[in-house]
Amino acid sequence: MNTNTQKPKILVARAIFPEALAKLEETFEVRSNQADVIFTPEQLQKELAGVVGALVAGSERIDAAALANATDLKVVANISVGYNNFDIPAITAAGVMATNTPDVLTDTTADFGFALLMATARRMTESEHWVRAGHWDKWSIVNNPLGMDLHHSTVGIIGMGRIGQGIAKRALGFGMQVIYHNRSRLSDVDEKACGAKYVSKEELLRTADHVVLVLPYTPENHHTIGAKEIALMKPTATLINIARGGIVDDAALAKALQQKTIFAAGLDVFEGEPSVHPELLKCSNVVLAPHIASATEKTRRAMVDLAIENVVAALSGKKPPSLINSI
Repeated sequence: MNTNTQKPKILVARAIFPEALAKLEETFEVRSNQADVIFTPEQLQKELAGVVGALVAGSERIDAAALANATDLKVVANISVGYNNFDIPAITAAGVMATNTPDVLTDTTADFGFALLMATARRMTESEHWVRAGHWDKWSIVNNPLGMDLHHSTVGIIGMGRIGQGIAKRALGFGMQVIYHNRSRLSDVDEKACGAKYVSKEELLRTADHVVLVLPYTPENHHTIGAKEIALMKPTATLINIARGGIVDDAALAKALQQKTIFAAGLDVFEGEPSVHPELLKCSNVVLAPHIASATEKTRRAMVDLAIENVVAALSGKKPPSLINSI
């Protein structure tokens, strides 16, 4: 009679909510990282050895090197909708299922994207610094920080997936004109629901008062916005990036902000994050956020829960609800 009751081993590579960890421990032997110290590539490779499942975040690059000793691994679950930290061909070649957490963060991220747009256009960060520095007594009709209107302006959205459509619907409440560019055009029904008009990327950049980036990172999308694209924008325009670092050439953007080629920018993501390009830090006309578009407690809990659901399904012989690849 087989009395082996050893639980399967899984890795939780970043800190998660204690209740979620306790839930996992009911079924699995959990190798956890509640200290939340980001693994080096060598440490990650070692941690993945001997586990059948792993919950990871964008800080963990899952590629052939990471999987070199992960011979027991069946599923790797990203606690994120984006998965540019996944080398999908390498993961698939290793016979490992890859999952993400779509849908549960759509509205929260769209809310934040619109908040970042408002903060950027109305110079809220600059204004707070102005008050803290004691400059309020220098107020005049023309002297305090003057921003750009959102109402009745034109917002151009590059990347019209779930989150992009959420931004568009919020823009309608401000009486904004919505134009968009996407790899594929939306259906007539979806365009009508968003009040959105499809245009070329060049027309969008020339026309929009506010440009919002919500497209996924791929090698083809690297530096979708660089010096050439910024030069097409209005000098009164704002640029908002809630997509991924690498979509924007941060060095080119910093130069444009310093030279007032465009009015302002709002960034939640950066190339090489958590590092931020030092020239961006010198700019007063940029709002900087530490990749927090999905950061509400309700949404982050939902993301963790979905990642757990993906792992449990995969290790139970079922198809995970948000499987990315085909195994």
